[in-house]
This record gives sequence, structure tokens and C-alpha cells, in this order.
Amino acid sequence: MAVDIVHWNPRKPRIRGPLGWLLPKYPPVNNFGDLLGPPIVREMLRRRGLDYEKASSEGRLVAVGSIMRMARDGDVVWGTGVNGKSTALPHEFSNLDVRAVRGPLTAQFLRDRGIDVPDVYGDPGLLVGWLWPRESFDGTMKRRALTVIPNLHDVDRYKDHPGFWHPCSPLSQTIARIATSDFVVGSSLHAVVLADSFGIGSRLIRSAHEPPFKYEDYYRGTGRASFKMASDVDEALAMGGEELPGWSPDELVRAFPWDLWSLTEPNRNLW
Repeated sequence: MAVDIVHWNPRKPRIRGPLGWLLPKYPPVNNFGDLLGPPIVREMLRRRGLDYEKASSEGRLVAVGSIMRMARDGDVVWGTGVNGKSTALPHEFSNLDVRAVRGPLTAQFLRDRGIDVPDVYGDPGLLVGWLWPRESFDGTMKRRALTVIPNLHDVDRYKDHPGFWHPCSPLSQTIARIATSDFVVGSSLHAVVLADSFGIGSRLIRSAHEPPFKYEDYYRGTGRASFKMASDVDEALAMGGEELPGWSPDELVRAFPWDLWSLTEPNRNLW
């Protein structure tokens, strides 16, 4: 038996209309923030000596990303958030097993729909710096003073900047690029999340395409309701880094659905 780790990585049709779904499609989007869920879950299990392929029951785990709309009845939710672009759209669930969510805005969204949500907040991307310490990336890439990672839909605005890094670059390379940077800016939420996980200064730039909902959700979930967005790279540099989160991984780790792999009492010394 196996647990399906739900994540967003579609292959879009090359032409519109019904025929587009029959013809060969574009390669998967591979937006790095949406690919983080499976490797984080697998590494969490590996550290406890558990095999991802040997779950105690079949099911779906919705983890990492603004993908709450992909949830179905009976799914387990761990650290997922709502996308501000979908708050007015139908969400096809009425019964979720919520262990943690990204932040209080997502929590309230679910509670308004009758879903029980614990007060456990945090994007699992924050665990990257604990699972793969920054020091482990020394020598993997040239150290950079600045990395600019925009949201997928903001790429054209920043692609000519000398510090630009494409959010659809290979996941391992993107993590290494962030880990070997001194300062990270951009409208990619997970660029900021991973910078926070490594203790690297970062500044969020306002997206031209993404509502502020998911950013506010994340920052409030890490105790930083007074965060400020920059309007562009120059302003981000002038503002300097946002306050690092006063956040511990303990609650999020304890909230991990270990029971899906038959472990009811996780070792507190996971790290």
C-alpha cells in the first residue's frame, strides 16, 4: 500500500479545446515550490527508519503548496494552504483530516466550512533547512550575494536581472542556489520559505499576478503579521531582510501523519 502525496505539477495542452487533451502535451510545469512535498515527506520517513512504499493504509496526503482546492473528502492535510485566487471557487470536500495548515487565513477558510483545524501552523518547506542543513551545500554552487526568484507568473518581469533564477529550474539546484545565497528576494513564496528555513535574509516582492492571501497566511503563521512587501528588487535591497521567523519545527513535526506509516509516537529527537 502507498500514500499519494498530492502536489500540483500539470502538463498543459499545446492547443486549446478538446483536441488539446488528446495530443502530446507540454512537459510538466516543474515549479520548484510545488515539488517540495514528496521529497520532504520521504526524508521525514527515512529519518525514522520508515519506508514510504510501506504505508499502513492507502490514502492521500495534501502537503506543501497552495493546493487546498485539490483536496478530497478523507484526505490528510499537513501544512497546505489556500490559494487567494481560489477562495471564491468551489472546494469539493466536507470532511478532511487536518493535522496542520500553512497559516491562520487557511485555518479560518476551512473552519468557515465546518472543518476542524488545530492551531498548528507552518509551511513544511520550513523544514528543508533542518532536513538538509545549509552547510551541506557548501561547494555545490558558487556563493551568490543575491538571488532573485519570481513567482512562476512573474518570470518575464525579472528574467533579465543578473541575479535571476528561474523557479522551474531543477528542484535540487534551486534548493542549492538558495542555500548558497546571501540574500533572496522575489515573489516566489517558497523562495522566501526556503530562505527562512536556512536562516538567510529575504524580502518578498509584491506579485503582479498573485493575490496577497498566501503570503499573508505564511507570514502570520510564522508570527510576522507586520511583514512588508517591496515593489521591486531595488526597493527589496533597500529594505533589507524581513525579520526571521520565531518558529520551531517541533509542532509541525509532531503533527506529521506518522500514523499513515504505523508510527503513533514519533521520536522527539528526530533531528
